Amino acid sequence: MAGKRILVGEIGRPHGVRGLVKLRSFTADPAAIASYGPLTDESGARRFPLTLLAEGLARIEGIADRDAAARLTGTKLYVERDRLPPPEEEEYYLADLIGLRAETEAGQGLGLVRDVEEHGAGAFLVLDGPPERLIPFTRAAVPVVDIAGGRVVVVPPEEVVVPPQPGEEHAA
Repeated sequence: MAGKRILVGEIGRPHGVRGLVKLRSFTADPAAIASYGPLTDESGARRFPLTLLAEGLARIEGIADRDAAARLTGTKLYVERDRLPPPEEEEYYLADLIGLRAETEAGQGLGLVRDVEEHGAGAFLVLDGPPERLIPFTRAAVPVVDIAGGRVVVVPPEEVVVPPQPGEEHAA
């Protein structure tokens, strides 16, 4: 998993006039975000050594005033995947699902997991197309996740159209 970067937080609005920022942590333990060392922006070019002052409030080294803090609002914070603890059994870092083969229980290929989107009501696997398909990341729709084998087994909901295999009849 070396080289993969995981989104772990986002810098929010400034807090006060001395460069403090609101910090939104995506880690299971919100305070753990400060324990991974300097975080980076999406490009990996800019580093953000931070000190957590209270849950949701941080000081970023080198940021000393409200204007500098305001310019960072909305910056997404990343960490190298290998600096994170291994997931528990039956848990996954969503970034580890990207690139896995998606197939039905019968072994029919459905494409690759191109992305994982989270819209608040739960995660969706985005399968490349054509056509692109969204599959809810639930045990009912994705009963098997085999990271080591490079695949997920998908039981598509009725709303998701799966093209027939060659030789199968197409119901009209």
